[in-house]
Amino acid sequence: MRDRRCLLLSSLSKIRDCIVGLDGDNLIASIKDALKDGVNPYEILNFLRSGMEEVGRLYEKGEYFISELVYAGELMKSAMEVLQPHLKVDQASSKASIVLGSALGDIHDIGKEIVKSLLVSAGFEVHDLGVDVPPKAFVDKAGEVNAEIIGISALLSTTTHAASEVVKLLKKAGLKGKVKVILGGAAVRDWMVKEFGVDAAVEDAVEGVKIIKSWVEGAKT
Repeated sequence: MRDRRCLLLSSLSKIRDCIVGLDGDNLIASIKDALKDGVNPYEILNFLRSGMEEVGRLYEKGEYFISELVYAGELMKSAMEVLQPHLKVDQASSKASIVLGSALGDIHDIGKEIVKSLLVSAGFEVHDLGVDVPPKAFVDKAGEVNAEIIGISALLSTTTHAASEVVKLLKKAGLKGKVKVILGGAAVRDWMVKEFGVDAAVEDAVEGVKIIKSWVEGAKT
């Protein structure tokens, strides 16, 4: 059992290293091999996310540049295409409408795409606004589609503050309390719930989806 666990960790570490090292040639093959070996797809997802977090850190430290960041994002999308069919989660009892997008000033959609894939798999109706989304666009879309939740993705710490503006605009529109806001991404920390007035702040995509599901299921009880 211990030997198998060591092999699984080695397989998962290889996947993470492929992301960090921008090794597109071996990434997909490594994921497929891990799936064949029975590795839990959520473990693969966690190691992919860990790799992307390291890429983000290298970018913020100036060791990686925008071209590396964009390429890593493309690798992540390719990885998610392979992984998506294996991410089976319980369907929501009925669809909830969610507005999703990357925060103003953030041109990265890596984390957003992961969350989107998980939400769609769970049966949610996702309205994806893309990247670099102004706060007003989140609120306008939420009102237009009668969304229950707004999800804001932030890979870099400099973009997280946009969430506070979304909350302020929800108050002005009379939607605060009717629409919950979740902030997610590598740069997100727990203290941002109080600082920005959001309903939840998470680093992990899977945990974020669990929170969203709990909100929807709680509203129906």
